[in-house]
Amino acid sequence: MKETSFIEQNKKKWNRFEQLYESKSNDPEELSDLYMDITDDLSYAQTFYERRTVRVYLNQLAQKVYTGVHKQKGEPLRKFITVWKTSLPLEIYRSRKNLLFALVLFLIYFVIGALTVQQDPYFLDNVTMGGYTRMTLDNIEAGNPLGVYAEPNFQGELAMFIRIATNNLKVAFLTFFAGFFLTLGTHILLFQNSVMVGAFQYFFYTKGLLVTSFLGIWIHGAFEISAIVIAAGAGLTAGNGLLFPKSYTRTQSLQLSTKRGLKIMMSLVPFVIAAAFLESFVTANYQDLPDWSKWTLILLSFGIITFFYVLYPIYVARKNPHLLDEEQPGNFTPTRMFDLNKIRGVGEQLSDSFKMYRVTFGRFTRINLLIVFPLILTVIGFQLYNHFGLMQREYWYDWASQLELMMGYGFYNLQDVIVLAGWTIIFTIIFAGVLWSVKTREEPFSWGSFFSYLARRGLSIWFANLLLMATVLLLPWYLILMAITLIPLFYLNGASAGLDEEKFGRRLKRGFQYSSQQYGKALLLLLIFLGLTVIALQPVAFVLSIHEGFNNRPIVPDFLDLITEFIKRIGQIFYDGYEYIAIANGFRQVVYALLILFLLPMLVISMAFGYYSELERTEAKGLRRAFEKFGKRSRTHETEVDFD
Repeated sequence: MKETSFIEQNKKKWNRFEQLYESKSNDPEELSDLYMDITDDLSYAQTFYERRTVRVYLNQLAQKVYTGVHKQKGEPLRKFITVWKTSLPLEIYRSRKNLLFALVLFLIYFVIGALTVQQDPYFLDNVTMGGYTRMTLDNIEAGNPLGVYAEPNFQGELAMFIRIATNNLKVAFLTFFAGFFLTLGTHILLFQNSVMVGAFQYFFYTKGLLVTSFLGIWIHGAFEISAIVIAAGAGLTAGNGLLFPKSYTRTQSLQLSTKRGLKIMMSLVPFVIAAAFLESFVTANYQDLPDWSKWTLILLSFGIITFFYVLYPIYVARKNPHLLDEEQPGNFTPTRMFDLNKIRGVGEQLSDSFKMYRVTFGRFTRINLLIVFPLILTVIGFQLYNHFGLMQREYWYDWASQLELMMGYGFYNLQDVIVLAGWTIIFTIIFAGVLWSVKTREEPFSWGSFFSYLARRGLSIWFANLLLMATVLLLPWYLILMAITLIPLFYLNGASAGLDEEKFGRRLKRGFQYSSQQYGKALLLLLIFLGLTVIALQPVAFVLSIHEGFNNRPIVPDFLDLITEFIKRIGQIFYDGYEYIAIANGFRQVVYALLILFLLPMLVISMAFGYYSELERTEAKGLRRAFEKFGKRSRTHETEVDFD
């Protein structure tokens, strides 16, 4: 039957079905009969009109009803209450050891801060803003020891509340997300905050103002400091999933532990906001409050924290022992079989790139960490020695300046030219590792296979990527953004050199040909990847992390700024000059190198899919293979064709 005849014959029935479905006063029996007819029509359309609009229409119609029938009835309020009443306390109880460990670490670091101030009263300046000790002494003399909280630093108490709440949420979530760096980042951030609190309190103790400071600081600090400790416990929970996967793969374990840690973090949001409210509207007026009200607020705050994060989780766990050991497995999708010989649109190419990244992650990461990363560390060490004077400076755009020094495209001396040439080899190995991983994704990992591939294809990949590497390595970052419209003209050269089976000249010609054919798609993908990269790097090494001047905190600090600030403070203890800045900058370069190793493969995989898409468009290998299978599928049982 022709498609037009099929539509004409059934359109009244479909319209009637839509009207009944949308109507509140419908006939269930008639609706059921029509639904059965719709599914029959859909089966017919899938058989004879697979690539026609009518199949899509019927599929959407059937899915709408199926989803409406099978979805759970919305009970948002009851579900919300259940989460806070049962689910969250159980997650907190499961993570009790990590939360307790975070509390113990806080107390240890607190004591370290206090003992350090005992030895050096001006140590407080190293963990707070410069000149803080002098300012506090002036406030004590003026009879307002906690005047820092009463200073009109913001336009009104409401603006102050918004600013403090935003900052506290940022610190709490940074402490949590830092746990993904093998829990190291969480330890560092907890150390910084704990030492600061300990130093702060002991400084006031030396001035005979311990009780005064306690009653002022802990009005909001009971919630704020507790939130940081609990966020650290959540970060340890998430990071331990990567370190100790148990019977899961590391990826699966990380998914489960991250979900658990995020639940704990969500429970902190009300307390962080409450702390900001108290700091803005209560602590700022601490001198006007009687002592009994301060004690009441502090004890009540600690009581709420103790109840919700200690006592109530124990009660819920004992009341629901059957739920305590119940694991909630993540949505672990099996490894997907990819049809490489397929024409993909931008959306599908982007989606499949992420899936292929996950499938091949273990393969190319092993190559990158065991071969490429040691090479990069060697280059970083060489450049640290080569530009030791330049490394002792702080720069307006840290990431741009450090990449320039690390890769040598500043051309300060002859050694930079050698380093730049070395980076072309490093990028070639990264490309080869990813392309080899895509080609051999269904085979067991073999170093012999990879080195054989690198020996056969390495030189051709290097030569094919010369234009791409010259654009990236020779131009400053702002000119690269301007030249991004040129990159798609040779975007697929490396993929063609690494994946095509023809002779090198033919592969290179195909690279330029396929790149020009896919120009618009490649440009759009580059812009999407650029946007996603900026978003992904924002909490780690935000591209707009701008320093106002030498030895000043950036306007928009990120996680890497906090870590390097910690390194510089430690370095100042051992060095009299500015060598500590060189060490911090060296650490920045190592982090940037790791980001390159984890982000660049995604772009290479996208190039591989772009190459296969254009190969299918010109040679139709996948279509010919589909014709060979035509008629071999069985409607009653599975065949080998179904698993291809």
